[in-house]
Amino acid sequence: MVLPRRMARINRVASNHVLGPIVRQLPGFGIVVHHGRRSGREYRTPVNIFKTRDGYAVALVYGVGDWTRNVLAAGDCVVEIRRHPVRLTDPRLVHDPTRAAVPPPVRPMLAAIGVTDFLHLRPAP
Repeated sequence: MVLPRRMARINRVASNHVLGPIVRQLPGFGIVVHHGRRSGREYRTPVNIFKTRDGYAVALVYGVGDWTRNVLAAGDCVVEIRRHPVRLTDPRLVHDPTRAAVPPPVRPMLAAIGVTDFLHLRPAP
């Protein structure tokens, strides 16, 4: 059971604005900067992001949402990790019930809420 979409809407309206400054400094978190597919408007979405062997993996705790579709359509994004912007490219959805891309201490927490989908990205050249 991935977190309900209703909770994503609440976070987008309230929690993201309050937690945004804190998330920018915590390990395992980042801010995805992306643009709307139709509007072109810039959005900033807090995410759980983890360094992998070949790039980064973002845990899709709400499943595939608008921000994920925006990044997939654009083919790239910028992620602010501890206040440092990193340009990422080659987004691909990965279904991984073992959660191998995330650190072992995080796996039980993601398993508890049923997260098995990730967005994998590589650093831009």
